[in-house]
Amino acid sequence: MIKTPVVVRHENGLDGRPIAVLVQEASQYASRIYIQMGDKQINAKSIMGMMSLNLSEGEKVTVLTEGEDEEMAAEGIKTFFANVKA
Repeated sequence: MIKTPVVVRHENGLDGRPIAVLVQEASQYASRIYIQMGDKQINAKSIMGMMSLNLSEGEKVTVLTEGEDEEMAAEGIKTFFANVKA
């Protein structure tokens, strides 16, 4: 399992469109991918779950990846958070 800390950099937080793009990114990998925020751990491949996090700019989350392509998955999600656009 890989744990990658990331910060939400999108000025309006993550809402519908960016969340949909994140779910698409996560769905490309065979590994299990979770976004952990506080005591919540949400499947990054679940659009409803990800919407429930209500991620705001500046929030710190941890990306958890586990599986055969966990390194690629961790890097892909980290890159998403670094480059997310409205």
